[in-house]
Amino acid sequence: MDERPRNLKAMLSEAKDTSELMVDLGYAALFFGDEGMANEVIDLEHELSALVHEMRAVCVKAARSPRDADQMSGVLHLIGAIERMGNAAVDIAKIVTKRLGIPATLVHDLAAADEVSHRVRVREGCQMAGRTLDELELPSETGMRVVAIRRQRAWIADPDDDEVLRTDDVLITRGPAEGIAELRELAGAPEWHVATFAEDPAITDLDRAVDVLVEMKNVSETAVALAYSALLFKDATLAAEVVALEDRLDEMRVHLELWVLRAAAETVDPSQLRGLLHLGGAAEEIGDAAQQMVWLVEAGEELHPVLQVALGDSDDVVVKFPIASGSALAGTIVSGGQLGDDTGFHLLAIRRSGRATMRARIGTQILEGDELIAYGPWEGRDDLAEQCGYRLIDDEDTGEIELEPLRG
Repeated sequence: MDERPRNLKAMLSEAKDTSELMVDLGYAALFFGDEGMANEVIDLEHELSALVHEMRAVCVKAARSPRDADQMSGVLHLIGAIERMGNAAVDIAKIVTKRLGIPATLVHDLAAADEVSHRVRVREGCQMAGRTLDELELPSETGMRVVAIRRQRAWIADPDDDEVLRTDDVLITRGPAEGIAELRELAGAPEWHVATFAEDPAITDLDRAVDVLVEMKNVSETAVALAYSALLFKDATLAAEVVALEDRLDEMRVHLELWVLRAAAETVDPSQLRGLLHLGGAAEEIGDAAQQMVWLVEAGEELHPVLQVALGDSDDVVVKFPIASGSALAGTIVSGGQLGDDTGFHLLAIRRSGRATMRARIGTQILEGDELIAYGPWEGRDDLAEQCGYRLIDDEDTGEIELEPLRG
């Protein structure tokens, strides 16, 4: 405990990153059937619980007046939502540790999710060996981020940017599927092909259940990213979208249970379907945590300044950039995966004529005057700003950022 940051801002930022890392590792453990990775999620839960306890104590001590108490209640509200998300990640990990059963078709279909988990070993003499994660800039170069490293028998969760990669390190990464090929090339790994299943023209109840579950995963993760954006920008429109996504998750869970029960009637051993129901509950819980976060914005609560600063200091940052006339992104088509050229950022929403389009579909055209809301690595902000037509200027005194048009 002595090594923990005592500053509330730093602790909030760490708690946010830890809970998101736990979700990443939980899904990765499920994807790879890796019990060691699942146990790492459970270990991280102990760290998050200790951090949550310390933050609550700091909030209570800091409330010296009624106004302080009102603002700190909002911080406590967010802390509770972060803890809730971490608990959901543990539920995902327990599908692996308790061997609840997941059909192979689900693992296969998870490879088609918005973001996928991938595992690659660092080969001797490759471009990665002996270099730090900071030097490699994988999020902006490939879109993939390293969420954990297995080094011999030890796990390094959420490695620092100055971590030097070694030969035979196994990297657990997360990002768009189109970044896998470049990632493997940098690691000196052979070409990778997605495993295929024999096509069955008949759509079964299990197929429907799996499709709903993959969509629940995508929707719940989108809801969390939008929730943090709503808090960061105090944006009621984004908060309303989070609530709508949570309602959709409730409906999808009802459909999931229906299809699983029907599939159970056709399956010799229905116990193998328990993991589907367990995973559906965890995905819905993540969506509920996102809705809990945005209640502060919906209710018009005064947010403590530490919230916005802490959310802006986390590993992935959220930005809101307009599209300037003649910029590189003006007129381009949303194609999925990364936003722009080698930025590492992913599109959350497009605001056009005062209205926000969430999770813009592939084929949507980005227009001059649009405002993009996106999340990605800190080091990719400047590149994204330039492709939107602006130079990013940091105000060292206030910590605010300004956008200076590249064209007069």
